[in-house]
Amino acid sequence: MEFVKGMTWGWIGTRGQWKTTEAEHSMEEMVDRLGVNWTAVAFQAQQKTAHSTEINYKDSPVVTTEEIYWAIDKAKSLGLKICLKPVVNCTNGTWRAHINFFDQDVPGEPSWTEWFNSYEEYILYYARMAEETKCEMFCIGCEMVQADKRDFEWRRLIKKVREVYSGTITYNCDKYQEDRLTWWDAVDMISSSGYYPVGTWDKQIKRIEKVVKEQNKPFFFMEAGCPSRTGSSNAPNDWNHVGDVNEEEQNDYYKEMFEKLDSVPWFSGYALWDWPAKLYNRDTASKNTDYCVYGKKAEETIKYYYSKK
Repeated sequence: MEFVKGMTWGWIGTRGQWKTTEAEHSMEEMVDRLGVNWTAVAFQAQQKTAHSTEINYKDSPVVTTEEIYWAIDKAKSLGLKICLKPVVNCTNGTWRAHINFFDQDVPGEPSWTEWFNSYEEYILYYARMAEETKCEMFCIGCEMVQADKRDFEWRRLIKKVREVYSGTITYNCDKYQEDRLTWWDAVDMISSSGYYPVGTWDKQIKRIEKVVKEQNKPFFFMEAGCPSRTGSSNAPNDWNHVGDVNEEEQNDYYKEMFEKLDSVPWFSGYALWDWPAKLYNRDTASKNTDYCVYGKKAEETIKYYYSKK
């Protein structure tokens, strides 16, 4: 498989923000300024709490089907390969990794059976879209740490996805979870969120390598990156970390990550985090403390690295 020189586009995927002149400008800038060959088109459905069993993927604030078709068409017009990435969030702000239910179904209590029934409907809807639009990859889930243990349900879902989608199937596990899933053999490509602190890459690469060799599957980071804030390189997954704007720290983080992974023969690339559909004004990039690298020092580092791959 070719090296994935990618960036995640469009998050958080809120209705009305796609299929606009701003969104068109955003995707064009992403291609021009980073030199990407892939994008993960990422959007959210919502459930009310971590213990709710109904997933809303049809109503606001979820992007419309028309908007997703537009994003796919636009990416293809720019020569990009696409990973379609539907994600679940909790409306009350609880991180999706904490979605959880009793191990065994109990009458009168919300259950894994009920939740997976709703989740399957959601995922299969977009798996059919990915097939129809010829997306090269489809991601069946993202950072569902508590749900990861449900081996039977994930295998059943993957089987159903394969009935409607013929491309590459991946699952985006969370950081530190690569060696904890029992069903990697069921997907085509292993991916994870590579938010690892500076100075720890050698240890994490060694740990992940065991999984990759055991499964004999390609591997890439479906997410990776660091906010441009002082202190974020030590906790790149913490989007709530408070720190002063620091482009140098973000840029140094990228340089170390690229250096450490560049010589790893089994590593297949990145869908970096992230590039929103509505960009901030480039003149204000020096004041922005988020993950997006638009107009920042790390933007040049990414483009230089991708140009060599």
